[in-house]
Order: sequence, then C-alpha cells, then structure tokens
Amino acid sequence: MRLSEKAEISIITCGPGYQEVYSAFGHSAIRVVDPEFGFDYAFNYGVFDFDKPNFYLNFAKGRNYYLLAVYDYENFEWPYVRDNRSVHEQVLNLTLSQKEKIFSFLLWNAKPENRTYRYDYYQDNCATKIRDVLVEQLGSDITIDSSFLTPTHSFRQKTDEHLDQLPWGDLGIDICLGLPIDRTMSAREYMFLPEYIESFVDHTSIKSDSLTLPLVKEKRIINQDTQEKSKVAFVHPWIAGGCMLIIIVLLSLYDWKRKKLSRWLDIILFSVVGLIGILLTTLWLFTDHHDAARNFNLFWAFPLHFFAGVFLVKKRWILYLGKYYQITWIVLIATLLFWWLLPQQLNVFLIPVVVALAVRAFLISRLLTK
Repeated sequence: MRLSEKAEISIITCGPGYQEVYSAFGHSAIRVVDPEFGFDYAFNYGVFDFDKPNFYLNFAKGRNYYLLAVYDYENFEWPYVRDNRSVHEQVLNLTLSQKEKIFSFLLWNAKPENRTYRYDYYQDNCATKIRDVLVEQLGSDITIDSSFLTPTHSFRQKTDEHLDQLPWGDLGIDICLGLPIDRTMSAREYMFLPEYIESFVDHTSIKSDSLTLPLVKEKRIINQDTQEKSKVAFVHPWIAGGCMLIIIVLLSLYDWKRKKLSRWLDIILFSVVGLIGILLTTLWLFTDHHDAARNFNLFWAFPLHFFAGVFLVKKRWILYLGKYYQITWIVLIATLLFWWLLPQQLNVFLIPVVVALAVRAFLISRLLTK
C-alpha cells in the first residue's frame, strides 16, 4: 500500500499513570496518517489477548505473548487524554520511500500470522519494538547519538523510579525478580522505557538524499500531564511492616517471659514465608522468567521455612527444629548486616519482615534448646 506525499509517520509517547503498575511506565506507539487517502492509524505493540489458549498458564510460565494491534489513532489516544496523561508526538523527517518502507513493514507485521511476539519486560516490549522498527527499516540511514546519556542505572533502579507512587507494586517486583536486573544497562537498553525512546529519537539523525537531518521534523504536545500523583496510602509497606514488627516483638517478649512459644504465630509466619520461597524457586528454576533467576530474597524467604513452620504443629517434632532455627536466625542477621553489600538490591521495605523473622527464629532456637 502506497502513501501520498502528505503522509506522516510519528512516534507517540504516552506518559505514565499513577494508579496501576502496568501504566506506571508509560506507553509508545507508531502513528501513520495520510490525509489524502483518509486514514489515521495507531500501530500498538502493547496488546495481549486474554482469550488466547492457556493464557494464564503461559503467563505464569513466563511465556507472555503480545501482539501488534492496528486501530484508528483517535481510539488509541482518547484513554490517555481522558486520564490526563501526557501524549507527545514526534513527526519523523522521512522521505516518501522511507515512509513507505516503514508502513509496508508495519502492515506486514500486523497480519494475523505475523503480529504475535514473545514479550519480555526489559528486552522486547512496546517501546523496544519501536526502536527495532526504526533501526531495521531505516538501517544505515539513521545515526543514533547516545552521547547525551551516561549509563549508570540498573533495570531495577529505573523500575523503582517509576513505581515510587506504587510501593506495593515496587515491593512485589523486587521480591520476584532476581540478580539479572541489577546489572548496569547499556545506553541502548534504556529504551525499554517509552520516555527514552522519545529522548533517543530526539537525538537521532537521518540521511535524506544528500543531506543529514534531525530525525524529528516537528514535536507536538497533544496533551499535557495534569493528573494528580497518587497519595501515599495509609497501609504503606513501611506502616504494615512496622506494625507487624512491633506486634511480633511484643509477643516475643511475652513468650520469653513465660518460656513458652506462641506456636500459631510461628506456624503462620514461617509457612507463609516458606511459600514465598517456593514461589521464587519455581520462578527461577521451572519457568521462562529469566529475570527471576539467582534471587537473593531466598536468604530470608527460604523454601524449607514452609516445612519448618508446618512441623511446629506437632509437639513431638519441635525438639528436632532447634538447630534449624538457630541456623536461620544467623543467616537472617547476616542478611541484615550485609544488606547494602549484596550484588542484588533488596527492597528496604522488607527490613522489618527480616528483623521479625530473626527475632522469632532466635526465640524458637533458644526456647527449644532449653
């Protein structure tokens, strides 16, 4: 399908939302508008199909399949305008043949047999797809100047920045994803975020006939961000963790005084933490979530804690658990001491949880030993 001389191809960058984790990173799309032929399309790589067979099973296994969807640009834009999120448009400075090359590829990519791709949070998402389209279709015609950016961040640090307003989402991601996302990114890898796609496109030049020109011909602010940032919820992880720690310390002092364990507390506490450890181990060893590998959260959420908690149900098993809990509190204390020296950045919201586990493990080991 050909384009007229009046056709424009743009990169659309939508700002983050502050209500849901999935919206916190913003979004990107490619716009193709041709007033002469009367169409205005948005090519959106950020769509998934709930009706796809085994969707939830594949999601759990880390086999997330997204697809390229095409629809009227107006239908793409209005949810972001409705939610008062920013929408920026970068009109690309392309020749007609360059426009047609990109447009032809997008139409081919949008066919049912071609539109599905294996999604990856950091390496293959709605933003990196746009980078790849530009690089692969324009080839040596474009030159990306990355000198404006000095790579100093890890994937986790940039993720944390965007989840500042969503601390529970930040905590969940920091628990589930392991060491691979703590390495320093290359400049190219920053483009997993839509805002960096916008920045890099701003710093890209293109050959146009015998000239080298900026890739961006015109930048339009379609909508300004006027949304209110979410207020810190009363049940913040610090508040929840702090309250839990105070209750556990008070109960532990009571147990120490009476020389008797509140076994119900330890059964719940260590069984739940052990289940978290089983989940983390499963994500690491038995799924395709490669960013969940080598997770240092297993120092506090060790899978065997589940069985150590369950075995407290029967008094005849308790006598055999003293050594286990002695090792446990030593490991937990070491984790706290070396918290900021570990190669993986652990979430600070977990500190009250680890302290509480150490207190109970110490108490159990002492009382069982006596």
